[in-house]
Amino acid sequence: MFAFPRGSDLPWQIIAMLPVLGLAAYWAGGEAGLIMLAALLPFWVMAYRAHLLRAPPVAVSDQVIDRLDRALAEIRTKGGATGCLVIQFDDPAHLADRLGRTRQCEILAASIGRLRGALRPGDMLFPMEDGSLAVALSATPRLDAEIMVRIAARLHLVVQQPMNLADGPAQVTCSVGFCHSAQLRQPSGRSLLDAAQVAADEAARNRPGAIRGYSDDLARARADRDALRSGFSQAVDRGEIQAWFQPQLSTDSGEVSGIEALVRWQHPERGLLAPGSFLPAIEGSELMELLGQTMLAQSLAALVELDRRGLHLPTVAVNFSGPELRDPQLPDRLRWTLDRYGLAPSRLTVEVLESVVAGDGDDVIASNIGRISALGCAVDLDDFGTGNSSITAIRRFALNRLKIDRSFVQDVDQNRDQQKLVMAILSLAERLGLDTLAEGVETPAEHALLAQLGCGHVQGYVVAKPMPVGDLVRWLTTHRDQHREAIRIGVKAR
Repeated sequence: MFAFPRGSDLPWQIIAMLPVLGLAAYWAGGEAGLIMLAALLPFWVMAYRAHLLRAPPVAVSDQVIDRLDRALAEIRTKGGATGCLVIQFDDPAHLADRLGRTRQCEILAASIGRLRGALRPGDMLFPMEDGSLAVALSATPRLDAEIMVRIAARLHLVVQQPMNLADGPAQVTCSVGFCHSAQLRQPSGRSLLDAAQVAADEAARNRPGAIRGYSDDLARARADRDALRSGFSQAVDRGEIQAWFQPQLSTDSGEVSGIEALVRWQHPERGLLAPGSFLPAIEGSELMELLGQTMLAQSLAALVELDRRGLHLPTVAVNFSGPELRDPQLPDRLRWTLDRYGLAPSRLTVEVLESVVAGDGDDVIASNIGRISALGCAVDLDDFGTGNSSITAIRRFALNRLKIDRSFVQDVDQNRDQQKLVMAILSLAERLGLDTLAEGVETPAEHALLAQLGCGHVQGYVVAKPMPVGDLVRWLTTHRDQHREAIRIGVKAR
């Protein structure tokens, strides 16, 4: 029996085999054999076609793996090397929101056409199910690490060149990861694709437009992130994910004007983990929403506990990620959560990263921030000065306060250029009617100069380090007593 390949080419394969089938039928049974072939062939073709339709489709990743396995088999007999590259478009969800699905598909099709034109003979490009692109290189005698880098750079450049589409010009950025077959101890098609994906994920973490090659260190880091990600939900259930709080002081009165919630993971094996140790593992997944909900609930619960102890604070600031701020249900969820804890909306400050505000025309985020502000919550623009937001972009969002990044605050009492930058930010905030807070303030001299320049609030180690709510209660009690004593002494001195 002859086995025909799957897919739309089946009729052509049958036509090509008809002379052979007819000759075989004639030799076996003469005219009767030919008659039987003519009678049975249509039914056999239809039955085989029905079998193909019932069979599950072959995953694209399996096709990539099969292609790489064939290249590796050729290498084992003839020598040479192969490799795999994975190309990922930077921030594809935001790209779809900004350009629309139709235009995004046009860009993908144009990029695929360009890439196929840039590949060497024998190399194959596969559009993957997740929107990325995989390239399986053919077995090549002289393929080495340097040539792999050149191939990655060429494909990277091809994708990022401006393109002219039917409805106007467009340009996208991409991240590329690659792996050379010689880098793996026992290379297989699957391990080669997985290694290139590890490198591509690392490149995406350093986007836009990054290129990364595979290494054992990357693999270990990936395994570590996977372990943290897989255990995060259970950590929330066990109470290991905790909100710690850092006080913020008014430079006018010296009183605590609020606290910022900062996440910590009390890991049973690794000890206390700072955000930089585990946030990269859950970014871009639904776990970020789980983290946001957990931090919001713990922060509002902390305010209720402080109120019960007579340590009333005006507000708690909670960070929200870009995907959370794009959720149209976020303002309603904040209102419901505040109602559940019996707190006024003014007790909650929503922190938004400048990189989120700097996004190209993100009307969904602007609308959500407007609704949150109308609800009565304050909105802080975090890490101001590190992104690319323009004055026009800032004015589009209903902001209350600019948080001056630590990079501008460091040594501000000694560095004249730093002072000029801070003064420019304070002047801008004043003209826009916004309050200001300097974060990362570490010395009394920095604190004093910022107050002298007119910065409204300060936050940093000079005030207090982040702490769990139990330690915060003790710190607030001590600060309140010291502040009252300082005021009493000041009154007596006059």
